[in-house]
Formats: sequence, structure tokens, C-alpha cells
Amino acid sequence: MKTSPLISIITVNYNGLVHTEAFLNSLREITYRNIEIFVVDNASSESIEPLKKSFPEVLFIESKENLGFAGGNNLAMQAAKGKYFFLLNNDTELEKGFLEPIVNLMESNENIGIASSKLVYYTMPDVLQFAGSKGINMYTGRGFAIGHKEKDKLEFDQSYRTQLAHGAAMMISRKVVEKIGLMAELYFLYYEETDFCERVKRAGFEIWYCGASKVLHKESMSVGKESPMKTYYLTRNRLIFTRRNTQGVQRIMAVLFFYFISFPKGIFKYLLKKEYKLLDAFVNGAVWNLTNFNIYQNTGLIIK
Repeated sequence: MKTSPLISIITVNYNGLVHTEAFLNSLREITYRNIEIFVVDNASSESIEPLKKSFPEVLFIESKENLGFAGGNNLAMQAAKGKYFFLLNNDTELEKGFLEPIVNLMESNENIGIASSKLVYYTMPDVLQFAGSKGINMYTGRGFAIGHKEKDKLEFDQSYRTQLAHGAAMMISRKVVEKIGLMAELYFLYYEETDFCERVKRAGFEIWYCGASKVLHKESMSVGKESPMKTYYLTRNRLIFTRRNTQGVQRIMAVLFFYFISFPKGIFKYLLKKEYKLLDAFVNGAVWNLTNFNIYQNTGLIIK
């Protein structure tokens, strides 16, 4: 490696000490050493004192309230000193050499604003969760992933441009945040990194996937595979994302598509499965967007 810039590794903890501990233990084994590590605790009910004692090298930030994914990461990015911020979910574990390839990629092209690692399932490490994205259809709100649930193979070891990064393992250049600001905190959970990626592209930066940087992900450990909380925020934030990133006829068509096609389809699905708590969360997420109009606020810029 020609240069070894300081990397600020950031993770957010919310009642997930066992996963955060495993994450930090895997960080101790990596071969790239010019790092600083931040753990943001989002007002957990369980004490993080055991983590503080076990990992004295880590910088802990304790929030007095649960700020969600964006808010928690924003706290650490404002305190971080690195040239790059590497946002990693606390339910990930890392290969020893995962960091060098993605740092080299970022350093090779000053136009890269964000790069994402290859994500594989922790319980099935030969199966991909993320190998890039073809982006979001702004009319339907549906995303198109590359490699999702496919067997990992040689072609996914390459690096290439992608439309979106994955928030579970996302390296962000400091200069991007200084130009466009931090992530929008109104999302709280889900879609915040997708929205951020769209802002990054509009600012003229590129987004890349780095296949040589491998991260193992224990998906949905914190909120569950299916839960009312997950259903509510996915529904609510899909619409927020669409409204924030479309204009004119496209926005009208996207909103109509949701309420006249996706919405009745979703209601029928939950009724058929008799999942009434999920149905209630789904409806509430949709209704939120009919009564809330101030969706364009973002947090401020990082000051040098």
C-alpha cells in the first residue's frame, strides 16, 4: 500500500452487546492498523460498561436518546479525525485483510465518494448478500441488487462502479461529508444510506463496490427478520425516499403507484397471512406520509 490514511471505523450499538463485542474482537485481528474505532451507544437499556473495560482502545459515545442509524453514525462522524469514515454494522464480523483493498480503491480515484465491501451471510459465508446495486426504480421504489443470495464466485471479487452502497459496510470520504453534509436523520432506520447515496451522486461523486473487501453479516439481528418496527420503517421510509428524490410527474407517478398498487397488495398479503400487527405497522407507515410534509431537512456540515 502506497499510503495508509487514518480510517475512522464507526459502529452503532443498541442493546446488542454480544454482537458488538464479537465485532470489536474481529477488529482486533485486522492487519490494517492506522485506525480509530468509535462505538456509539444509542441509549441502550443494557450497560456498555463491560465493553469499555474490555476494549480500552475504543472511543465510546453515549447518546442520551436513540437517534437511529443515521443519527448515531452522525455523532461519530462529527468527532472522527479520519480521512475516511467506515460505517460498519455491529452485527458484522471482519476478515483480517478486509480493509487494505477498500482503502486502496478509495485512494486510487479521488472521484470515489463511497465504497462498499462485499457482504456475505455469516451463517452461509459462500452466499452473497451484497455485491453492488443497479439502483432504485424511482417509479416503483424497488431496488435491484447484484449477487443477492447467489453463490460467491470469482466475478464478485472485482471492483466496479455501483449505483448504491450498503449501510452495513460503507466507507465514506470525509470530503463528501464536508460538501453535502451528514445523513438525514428523519429516516431513523432504513433507507438513510440510500438517500445519502443519491445526494452523493448528485454532488458529482462516484460509488464503488470492492469485491476484495469481505464482511460477514448477521442480517437483522437487532430488529428481527419480520417485526412491526421493521415493517413500519421500511414502508414509511420507502415513501420518504421517493418523495425526497423525485420531482414533477415522476413523483406523482411514484406516489400513485404505491397507494393504488403496492398499498392494497400489502394489505391483502398481511390479511391473508393473518399478520395483524404487521398490517397495522404497514398502514401506519403509509399514513405517516399523508400527514407529514417537512421531509427535506438534513443535519449540518462537518466543520474542518
